[in-house]
Amino acid sequence: MTHVHLATAAEAAEADGAAEAPGEPRVPGAAGTRAPGLERWTTEWCTRPESFALLAPEWRRLHRACPAATPFQSHAWLDSWWRSYGSGRGPRVLLVRRAGQLVAAAPLMRAPGPVPALVFLGGPISDFGDVLIDAAHAAPAARALAAALHRAARTAVLDLRELRPGAAAESLLAHWTGPLARRADSVCLELPALPMDEQLARLPRSTAQRVRAKLRKTDALGVESRAVPAEEVPAAVRTLLGLHRLQWQGRRVTPEHLRPRFRDHLVRAARAMVRSGEAAVTEYRLDGRVVAADLTLLSPSLAGGYLYGADPGLRSRKADVTSMLLRTCARYAAGEGRTTLSLLRGTEPYKEHWRPERVVNSRLLLARRRTAPLLWLRTAQAGARARAAHWARARAARAAKDGTPGRTAAPGAPAGRPGG
Repeated sequence: MTHVHLATAAEAAEADGAAEAPGEPRVPGAAGTRAPGLERWTTEWCTRPESFALLAPEWRRLHRACPAATPFQSHAWLDSWWRSYGSGRGPRVLLVRRAGQLVAAAPLMRAPGPVPALVFLGGPISDFGDVLIDAAHAAPAARALAAALHRAARTAVLDLRELRPGAAAESLLAHWTGPLARRADSVCLELPALPMDEQLARLPRSTAQRVRAKLRKTDALGVESRAVPAEEVPAAVRTLLGLHRLQWQGRRVTPEHLRPRFRDHLVRAARAMVRSGEAAVTEYRLDGRVVAADLTLLSPSLAGGYLYGADPGLRSRKADVTSMLLRTCARYAAGEGRTTLSLLRGTEPYKEHWRPERVVNSRLLLARRRTAPLLWLRTAQAGARARAAHWARARAARAAKDGTPGRTAAPGAPAGRPGG
C-alpha cells in the first residue's frame, strides 16, 4: 500500500499557526481518535499536496459511491486545481475511514484573507462545491465528518460555497451544534437528462421546429463531431482555448479563461478525467479543420457543458453552435443513469430558450461559539461583495443598453461557455 502522510489534528493546527488549546477535550471522531461506539472509524487530515495526489484510486471509488458528487469533487479536478492555484501552505483535506476504507472526505484549504476560514478546494472556476460521503455508510460517516469539522471550527469558520440542493454537506447539519448561517449563492439552470429529441419535445412546437431546422442545416454543411481520446486531449484542449479566445475577441470574457494557469489546469484535469470517464472532449470538424471544441464534465448524477470554443466563421455559415453543442451534451447526459443536464452557473438568455429549471446553490457557514464573531464578520463581507457585484452587473447592463463598452467579467463569471 502506498504511504500517505496524514496529519493529526494537532499537526494541522500547528501548520496553520493555531496551536491546540490546553485542556480542550477531544471531540469524538476527531483526527487521531476513535469515536465511542465507532471503534473502527477514524478521521485524519491530509495536509500535503503530494499526499493528496496519492489518494487518487480510493478518492475515485468514494466519488462514485456518493450520489450527490459533481465533477468538481473528482480527484483529477481538485488535484490539478491545486497545482495551478494552490498556495504554499498546503491543503486541509479531511478523511473519514471505516476499517481503513475511505468513506467520507472534505476537500478544504485555508482561505486567504484576514478572517480565518476553511473553504473548498476548486475556487471560483468550480461551479459546485461539496463534501463526499459514501451512501453505504451515510449516517455514521456524516456524524464522524461533522465531529472532526466541529473540532476544526475552533480556530476557523467553515465557509462551504456553491452547494447544490441535496448536496452531501447538508447531512452535516443534523450533527452540528454551533452557530451556522445559510445564504443563497449562484443561480444555475438545469435540464432533465434526456436525448435531444426528448429535449425538443419539451419545447413549444414552433421553437422545436426551428431548432430541428438549424440542426439539419449544420449537418448539411458537413460538420462532423468526434470524441477525443485521452492521449489527444492536451492538444485538443489547447485548440479549444484558442478558439475560445478567438470567439470572444473584442467582447466581454472571463479573464481567467485566458491565463496560462487556467490552461495548464484544464489540460491536466481534462486528460485525467477523460481517461477515467469523468469528462469528454468533443471536436467538431468542417472540411478537415477543427472549427469548434467543447469540454463536458461528468459525474454519476449529472453532465455539464463547462467550456467551449468556436470559430466565428461558423455563424457566418449559418451553423447554430449552441444547438450543436447541446445535442452532444444531451447525449452524454442521457447515458449511464444520469438525471441532470446542468447548464451550470449563469442565466444567459440563450439558456432560457431551453426551458430549464432555475436552481439556486447554497452557501453554508459553520462555526463554534468561540468563532461565532468570525462567522458574522465573514457573512457581512459576503453580503457587501454580493451588493457590489449586483451594482457592477446593473452598471454593465446599463452600459450595454446605451451602447457603451462594459467592464470585463470577473474571474469565475460564466461568460463564454454553454454551461455556465
